[in-house]
Amino acid sequence: MIRVLVVDDDFMVAKVHSGYVARVDGFEVVGVAHSGADAVRAADELRPDLVLLDIYLPDVDGLAVLRNLRDSDADPDVIVITAARDLDTVRGAIRGGALHYLIKPFSYEALRDQLEHFRSLHRKLGSLPGDAPAAQQDVDELFGARARNPVAPPKGLASETAEVVERILREVTADGGDLSATECADATALSRVSARKYLEHFVASGRAEVRLRYGGAGRPERRYRWV
Repeated sequence: MIRVLVVDDDFMVAKVHSGYVARVDGFEVVGVAHSGADAVRAADELRPDLVLLDIYLPDVDGLAVLRNLRDSDADPDVIVITAARDLDTVRGAIRGGALHYLIKPFSYEALRDQLEHFRSLHRKLGSLPGDAPAAQQDVDELFGARARNPVAPPKGLASETAEVVERILREVTADGGDLSATECADATALSRVSARKYLEHFVASGRAEVRLRYGGAGRPERRYRWV
């Protein structure tokens, strides 16, 4: 089992992310931390293989925690999960050695894809002999094998319709806007349920992002942008 430490200042968000991890075969959550100090302490005590690390923590910036983890004896791998979108934070995560950067809110499928990529990487490293030099092919696979999602829509979604939804979403994003499932349905003559399936497929495959717009009573509206 791949041992995971979940770090998030929001108790409910940490619970949701822990539930996502538990749904992926081969992974188990061994601890949850809600501050930077707790994260470093838990990593030292639990020695997780992977840390899901939030950036906005109540006591210290998550990037500082990332650097601390990478310099520690535990030295776990890290996937950043955060609402931070500024390039300085993204750049800091890359320089700090994060494997990936997921922007909240994200779907279960988006996290699952990254965990499955990590599992593949973990297995590849474990299969290489520790006392033998790595071949270039091995290195290329380790450094080049990022999580890649299938371009074709999953079963039940048509490629032709996906292209139409993609075109509409690209046009709206190019104009600086975003799109709801209802607006997408109106523009494509699809039902709202069908439009949302295509939009969520693009989010899961990393080609679109979703933001929550809070209004009055009821659930927040999901707004989509092409990335």
